[in-house]
Amino acid sequence: MGRQTTTGPIGPLLPPDPIRAYRLRWKRRRLLARAVRKRRQLTPVVDRTDRIEPGAILLFLCCRNEARRLPSFLNHHEALGVDHIIAVDNGSTDDTVAHLTDRPNVSVWRTDHSYRLSRFGLDWITWLMIRFGHGHWCLTLDADELLIYPHWQDRPLPALTERLVREGRASMGALMLDLYPEGRLADTANDPDPLRTLTHFDAGNYTIRRQAPMGNLWIQGGPRARNFFAEDPRRAPTLQKVPLIRWDRRYVYVNSTHAALPRRLNGIYDEGEMLGGVLLHTKFMDTIVEKSSEELLRREHFANATLYDDYYTALIDNPALSCAFSTRYRGWRHLEAKGLMSRGDWV
Repeated sequence: MGRQTTTGPIGPLLPPDPIRAYRLRWKRRRLLARAVRKRRQLTPVVDRTDRIEPGAILLFLCCRNEARRLPSFLNHHEALGVDHIIAVDNGSTDDTVAHLTDRPNVSVWRTDHSYRLSRFGLDWITWLMIRFGHGHWCLTLDADELLIYPHWQDRPLPALTERLVREGRASMGALMLDLYPEGRLADTANDPDPLRTLTHFDAGNYTIRRQAPMGNLWIQGGPRARNFFAEDPRRAPTLQKVPLIRWDRRYVYVNSTHAALPRRLNGIYDEGEMLGGVLLHTKFMDTIVEKSSEELLRREHFANATLYDDYYTALIDNPALSCAFSTRYRGWRHLEAKGLMSRGDWV
């Protein structure tokens, strides 16, 4: 994580007291047991996991109605070095399943059960990670997230994971960076590559703190904070994630990929800078206005959905997120210069 995102020294991840550590262990066990119970909600569509080889890098995905976004998402991460993708389709009504099953390196499960009541898909993903992720480096992403990291265009994921192993690390963090168009959201060109239309980001309006009891970073800010949560910025979405972990079947994500257990997996920061990535967040494609109308009715994306009615209503009004302080995206070196990404000592 770069310097400009911090509000003060964070310091290294320190061990919790014995009582808190005991509670976190039981929390992890409860979440694992919950995932095992929820496995019955999944139905295989196509299972090609017998093709997964030792050392393969895996990507886990839960999605719904992402046919527009999936081709660029799949192409990006396959080019990055992902060997196999394990996806859960949550009742899509478009061509999402067809896009997934057409790829020979993708396995797909389907469910029509509640996304919200499955911990926003984490119960399903956790079960599949128990079954297939053990011993592998695993990326866990949403379909609107594109992972980049220092040197990503000429150093694929195997080079990155090898570097993390040499540093003695089992996880890597990434800032979720909201990208948005220059004009109103629904007025942008219908382009299959979201990076050709989502051209801008917020470079500096971020706050960061360490959150107890898991020691994960809690970063807020960006265009969603200033446009939709200006009166109560503490409700703005958190932007820090731990999307890449060398998985063990005893591990579990707690809140999306914002935090994981055991707690040491959240040690993605130090007194200095550590190698980390950025998730280019392509949420604000032109489809966001229509999707917001749907999600306002479905109420599946937030634990207390009524608190976010104003957020969806504002998106339905087709706002422009760009402002005088918006910055045009120019690549990972530009993000590093802005303090939003760090290469650590990976020269």
